[in-house]
Amino acid sequence: MRWLATRGARYLPFADVATEDLPLRRLLRLSLFQVSTAMALVLLVGTLNRVMIVELGVPASLVGVMIALPVVAAPFRAFIGFKSDIHRSALGWRRVPFLWRGSLLQFGGFAIMPFALLVLAGKGESGNAPVWIGHSSAALSFLLVGAGVHTVQTAGLALATDLTPARSHPRVVGLMYVVFLLGMAVSALLFGAALTSFTPGRLVQVVQGAAVMTLVLNVVAMWKQEGRRRRFSWEPEPPPDPTFGESWAALREGGNVARRLVVVGLGTLAFGMADILLEPFGGQVLDLTVSATTRLTALFALGGLLGFGAASTWAERGADPHGIARVGAAVGLPAFAFVILAEPLGIMGLFLAGNALIGFGGALFSHGTLTAAMNKAPPDQAGLALGAWGAVQATAAGVAIAVSSGLRDVVTRLWGGDDVAAGYLSVYGVEVALLLVTIAAIWPLIGRRSAEATPVPVPAAGR
Repeated sequence: MRWLATRGARYLPFADVATEDLPLRRLLRLSLFQVSTAMALVLLVGTLNRVMIVELGVPASLVGVMIALPVVAAPFRAFIGFKSDIHRSALGWRRVPFLWRGSLLQFGGFAIMPFALLVLAGKGESGNAPVWIGHSSAALSFLLVGAGVHTVQTAGLALATDLTPARSHPRVVGLMYVVFLLGMAVSALLFGAALTSFTPGRLVQVVQGAAVMTLVLNVVAMWKQEGRRRRFSWEPEPPPDPTFGESWAALREGGNVARRLVVVGLGTLAFGMADILLEPFGGQVLDLTVSATTRLTALFALGGLLGFGAASTWAERGADPHGIARVGAAVGLPAFAFVILAEPLGIMGLFLAGNALIGFGGALFSHGTLTAAMNKAPPDQAGLALGAWGAVQATAAGVAIAVSSGLRDVVTRLWGGDDVAAGYLSVYGVEVALLLVTIAAIWPLIGRRSAEATPVPVPAAGR
């Protein structure tokens, strides 16, 4: 941390957000919760979906449902953020209790997940276990991890914005997502190396190791970050907290909230449908190994890191955040075209370039829409604003995973025959169409920065 902090202002994107009261070393330590979140995402969407489909022989449609289960908690992100805004703790904390609860949920889910998956695939020691045990235990593990990830990320990002001045909020959120992408890249490389020789026992070791690291990283991240604010007996009773409906109404007063959220949902669907299929596509169609396909996630993360760096530069030069998001959607068009052409042309370089461009375009889109959401946030309502953005984004991502896997299975069964590539290519074609719709939907929002930058008042919340 000390080495990064001394060089961060020169090399790290968004590093200029640090101040004397909040040094870069403390910000980087806080960002470790994004590393645990990235590790969970790599395991769920990257490594485990490939392992379940190819090595364990679980149907892709069932895998899609399991990986989409964490999205059940996604719609509650806005409520989680709102509750962390107004939470009253006996210890004087608002965000830390939510970070701790979310960490325990992640740990519990990962602790039981590998055994649940082996039972689901019929590869446990008792191979004659009832089917419902495998299904229910796997579903429970994915639900626990999903609830933990959504809680930790919402409260963690809100805490990061609490610690920085309002003018720096978009940059500090950008810094957190750069760390998130770096965590994805490193986690993908480590998981790929650990699973080079796949065995059920090795799978148990990797997932339970992730459980331990999740708890360690999140505890270090939250340690001595949030100041304690206790109310003494002689202080007057605080005013009543606003209701969720009052806070949500205040957030909507600026206008165009519905269109913003629709754009977030469409773009996330367009980029997210490929998440569960890129690695199986590499394994089944292009004959890549488990280790090689897991490293694709690192390539995706590298493209995303470059995308966040480019978006930061453009934003500092005055670019409209929705304009940046539109460029990201446009970059996705050639990205998916490269992936589609890789199979018939037999050019591996096209597939790799497509993966990197998908990460690059997705980062531009996420940065633009998230910056717009932060500009719109009322005072002292960072949790609600981030939660609303995250709820739509995560819900759309989960729906994309479930729909894409089902579409892949249906197309393969009805029209694919012996051509296993047909189902995958149909999904990529749908994503191209969704990107075109996203570009059309985002166009009217460009040029409305002045209205977005003015926060609207919100009812006072007691502490």
